[in-house]
Amino acid sequence: MARTHKTNATLDTPRRKGQLPTKSCATCGRPFEWRKKWAANWDEVRYCSERCRRRRG
Repeated sequence: MARTHKTNATLDTPRRKGQLPTKSCATCGRPFEWRKKWAANWDEVRYCSERCRRRRG
């Protein structure tokens, strides 16, 4: 049986899709949900996509 490695990010985040935290994009204003790749810096994430990040100015 393979072992799974659980990090603090996976332990602290909800499992169901409807329970994921959301934010509004600073550029387009659309809501976006938490993603696993943002687990380490979710508090600093401001844009929903790379395109919005580039258009911020």
